[in-house]
Amino acid sequence: MSIAFTALQGQYLAFIHAYTTLHRRPPAESDFLNFFRVTPPTVHRMIVTLHDRGFIQRHPGRPRTITLLVPPEQLPALQPVSIPATGS
Repeated sequence: MSIAFTALQGQYLAFIHAYTTLHRRPPAESDFLNFFRVTPPTVHRMIVTLHDRGFIQRHPGRPRTITLLVPPEQLPALQPVSIPATGS
């Protein structure tokens, strides 16, 4: 059975898995900011959405408490974030 999440949600879930595997602790919201290059409200809204949809477990108000509830084999590959070129 496949779990239905959007492509962007899949990237956030894949990031949680990769970060936790690499660092042996879940990411903080600032880690999402640095990787995805988005605003704090965007990250927070996505974390709340992932929690509400049952893809992650978390303890609001406590840092680094995200637990992935989606089996890793159902996650997409984490894609690099492209940063638009600036200047001339």
